[in-house]
Amino acid sequence: MSETAPAAPGMVGRRGPWFAAIWLFFLIDPVRAGFQADDRVRGLAGVATTAVFAAVYMLLWWRMRARAQALGDPVGETPGAGGTLLLTLTALGVLMMVLLGEPGVACLVYVAVAAVMVLPFRWAAPTVVAIAVTAVLLGLLPGWEFEFGVAFGVMAAAIAVFGMRTIISRNAQLVAAHARNAELAVDNERSRFARDLHDILGHSLTVITIKAELARRLIDVDPERTRAELADLERLSRDALADVRRAVEGYRDLTLPGELARARTALGAAEIEATLPNSAEDVPSELRELFAWTVREGVTNVIRHSGARHCEVLLGPGRAEVRDDGAGPSVPSPRGSGLTGLQERAAALGARLVTTRLDPGWSVAVVVE
Repeated sequence: MSETAPAAPGMVGRRGPWFAAIWLFFLIDPVRAGFQADDRVRGLAGVATTAVFAAVYMLLWWRMRARAQALGDPVGETPGAGGTLLLTLTALGVLMMVLLGEPGVACLVYVAVAAVMVLPFRWAAPTVVAIAVTAVLLGLLPGWEFEFGVAFGVMAAAIAVFGMRTIISRNAQLVAAHARNAELAVDNERSRFARDLHDILGHSLTVITIKAELARRLIDVDPERTRAELADLERLSRDALADVRRAVEGYRDLTLPGELARARTALGAAEIEATLPNSAEDVPSELRELFAWTVREGVTNVIRHSGARHCEVLLGPGRAEVRDDGAGPSVPSPRGSGLTGLQERAAALGARLVTTRLDPGWSVAVVVE
């Protein structure tokens, strides 16, 4: 009777119901015994009970399978409707043994499997043991044999179904964990994007507001100064818009305000005192990406190689420089390091990379000719 255990794999597949129904084949002995019984009425009643038993078992199986697909584990804190079906199945099994005698003992394996599907482990384990013991103790009845084979089938089927249920539960937990990780990743990306937008726009919008207020006050007093402020205001607005577009397009790592903010965080984490510019509005739009790379590569080298205690970033209309008071690289040439790419980027825009040994310290600068 241990062959009933494969009913469990159906809990996860489309063809599962058919596999579960196949194992009802082992109820054929009680049906045959009913038809061969001397008491015709009693035998037919036993056959009918066996048919209802099989139908309730399949109904229970279908319900637990649907619950497993929806929740990942068919077992809840309380048995609920599954518990009602289990009690019904148990009562029908008892009735089968009363009507059919010893052949009705085959129902115990199905009751044990149903108990594992419905009950939490702390209840299912003692229930299965009790069913196996019952199968053996029934041999004490007059004319009955000790059903050690049925008891073994009860234990084997229960262990197999419990193992399958555990696999289903673990898979469901993994799916749920992946879903939670995806949600956390989305939340982190939203927070990161919001933080970067704040870093990019915070200072620019503040400067724009101040210049707008200044232009409003000067409009009647100094028209020439007002025109200059308005032109500067237009440039700052275009630069801020360009930075936002880069961030939205996925190029946030190449924005100058964002790199300044990240440099402040990275240097602080490395316990290096930082002196950084408060704004980047003096840098022309066409040079912002190049200067952002300059800040990134320069600060990265300071943190990794210099052993510095202080780092300063200087920005101007045609120059970006990162200097520190550390030892600097052992080889003066930028070739063979991350600065090679920066030198190529600078050359593409008609600029040059300048590295200078200070006393003490080191300087990396990109200068527009």
